[in-house]
Amino acid sequence: MQFYRSIQHFPKEMKVLLGTFLVVLSIGFLSALQFVSVTTEASPKGIQENYLGNEEDLEAEEMKFKKNEKQLLNIIHSHILSMGLIFFILALLIMTTPTKGFLRKFLLVEPLLSVLITFGGIYFLWKGVLWMKYVVMISGGLMTIAFILSVIVIFYWLVRKSS
Repeated sequence: MQFYRSIQHFPKEMKVLLGTFLVVLSIGFLSALQFVSVTTEASPKGIQENYLGNEEDLEAEEMKFKKNEKQLLNIIHSHILSMGLIFFILALLIMTTPTKGFLRKFLLVEPLLSVLITFGGIYFLWKGVLWMKYVVMISGGLMTIAFILSVIVIFYWLVRKSS
């Protein structure tokens, strides 16, 4: 499906609005990545400790406790809803670009699947399926790659001169 007008033909005011939105969204996303890095050390062990705690490790630099069910469900539902909307909006913007083929399909679907896999994985990790920490890390990485690629592709077509 192709929109009648592609993003490169949008009025200047709309391009400025979308560009500003992408900058703000990117700052929010990158600050969230920094938060994840600080709380999990971007490692499988850190992911596990963040949700299951590390009370047994008497030499831990920082004591972490297992999230209770309310905390976990709050994290999961708020992230699935908000990130689902973020990636839906990015997908709509990707649909206004002439991007085709595998890249287009990847950017339309993968981030939404990664949201489900990442936060579903966190739930199963919390339930005791410890190998899910690797799934969470891989799907979170793919989600980040998809976000960055989406923003780059949209910006490329926003600033490209229409022919």
